[in-house]
Amino acid sequence: MSALRPQDRDAAFRWMADDVDPTAKLELQRVVAGAMGGDESARAELADRMAGTLTFGTAGLRGPLRAGPNGMNRAVVVRATAGLAAWLVKQGHGGGIVVVGRDARHGSAEFAQDAADVFASAGFDARVLPRPLPTPVLAYAVRSLGAVAGVQVTASHNPPQDNGYKVYLGDGTQIVPPADRQIEAEIEAVGAAISVSRTTPARTVLDESLVQDYLAAAAAVVRPAAPGSGPVDRSALRIAATPLHGVGGEPLVAALRGAGFTDVRLVQSQAAPDPEFPTVGFPNPEEPGTVDELLALAAESSADLAVALDPDADRCALGARGRDGVWRMLRGDETGVLLAHHLLSTLDRGRHPDPLVATTIVSSSLLKAMAAEHGVRYDETLTGFKWLVRAGDGSGTGLVYAYEEALGHCVAPDSVRDKDGISAAVLAADLVAGLRATGRDVWDVLDELAGRHGVHLTEGLSLRLTEVSAGARLMRALRAEPPTTLAGVAVEMEDLSPRSDVLVLRGAGLRVVVRPSGTEPKLKAYLEIVEQVADSADQDTDPTGQAPDAERSAPSAPAIAAARQRASDRLAGLRTEVAALLA
Repeated sequence: MSALRPQDRDAAFRWMADDVDPTAKLELQRVVAGAMGGDESARAELADRMAGTLTFGTAGLRGPLRAGPNGMNRAVVVRATAGLAAWLVKQGHGGGIVVVGRDARHGSAEFAQDAADVFASAGFDARVLPRPLPTPVLAYAVRSLGAVAGVQVTASHNPPQDNGYKVYLGDGTQIVPPADRQIEAEIEAVGAAISVSRTTPARTVLDESLVQDYLAAAAAVVRPAAPGSGPVDRSALRIAATPLHGVGGEPLVAALRGAGFTDVRLVQSQAAPDPEFPTVGFPNPEEPGTVDELLALAAESSADLAVALDPDADRCALGARGRDGVWRMLRGDETGVLLAHHLLSTLDRGRHPDPLVATTIVSSSLLKAMAAEHGVRYDETLTGFKWLVRAGDGSGTGLVYAYEEALGHCVAPDSVRDKDGISAAVLAADLVAGLRATGRDVWDVLDELAGRHGVHLTEGLSLRLTEVSAGARLMRALRAEPPTTLAGVAVEMEDLSPRSDVLVLRGAGLRVVVRPSGTEPKLKAYLEIVEQVADSADQDTDPTGQAPDAERSAPSAPAIAAARQRASDRLAGLRTEVAALLA
């Protein structure tokens, strides 16, 4: 039997004395009482709650809802807001506008109110979104109102027992180092939560006009008709959708209708915000089984497109009926290149004379080939939209589109400088409606891209470890003895440290990116195989490697299918080798 550690008991008593929430005090008192009474599980829980403060990273705060410094609770939010306010003052932004938004999770309303009160008491012009709304609305509001910062209370697609606190800067982007460490230092200097001023000064609750402005901007991402094509009847497109019990349902329907897509059918069991997320084990569209009800609705209703948002609606997953008649979800890379194709094919070069597209080092390299074909700039960044929207020159100058394989898409950077599932869904509907008008579908576009640039297959591999530190050990071992061949081809290793703990292995038609998870005991590998289509190999090409007449020299369907099979076989072999390498 483990003994109760005095330091845990004493830290808990100090925290309770300084807490601002009577309910949280009682919760922690019960844990302390159990620990002092000899309950082993209570002692372990107390040690975990007192293990340290919840880390403030580039996505702000995120963690389990519970009392104590190592959890999401009102005291943690009050101290975080006071620290952020102090940092903003030191940056010369004292007295500016700060926008606070929230989702519909447990605790979100209280956390948002506390944050707004602390900002207002610190002399800022605190403005609060009128109701639970998607994270992209907050990101839009920061830019639209000329705010110095924004805070969205959300845990995105985390489990029901979590919540979070996401920070945006005045340009509508997420924070990046060293700002995160500077803010964390200011939080540590705050002291007791109970000492932070939280009088109820004037704070402005924004009206619905700002929400309507965002919805209008999201609806406006639809593209002009291609020259020579007939009219597109958007009202004829049937869309099945789910917000997965989050806050995106009503805004998604409104944005789609604003763009002319009037036949939208929501999964009714998941349409209303519900912090318990009762129909899904994990509210992330990437998780197996999470979108089963959506795919069933799409099939039953003979839909043309399926859309799944994550609970705060900043991510968007798409589903389509396959050529075998079975509905399936597209991979993030498939959606990414489809939206890129739609945007680049209709880009107004008058408005965007030097356009930039970007993706991350773990996403498909197909976007690079597409950028070359269209004569636009291309960049790869580290994972996360905090980097993607700063692609190119470090400020994202000229950015017209960015995506990451984890279902994040930025299709209107001038409105929302972050991933936005709602505007991405509108653009996807526009793509499918245009294809439908010409008797084509997304599979035809993916085949065309494969024929021009080769089949690009990607897959993620995750190795669960016994502890977070095991990932660092495996990375050191891989650096010391990197493989020289993978899947039968020679590979070379690129080490991205110290900028990031990432290793990239590249060979002919092959790429593997390996990195440890920063929050979980996992090592992650991202695999890509590129396989050229055989009957296009002898075509004349221009200096960029593109066939001079893509329509005339398009490879046959059997050739594309054969290339996909070769790529699939190579990917399976690569998966086996990499899994053994990381074991």
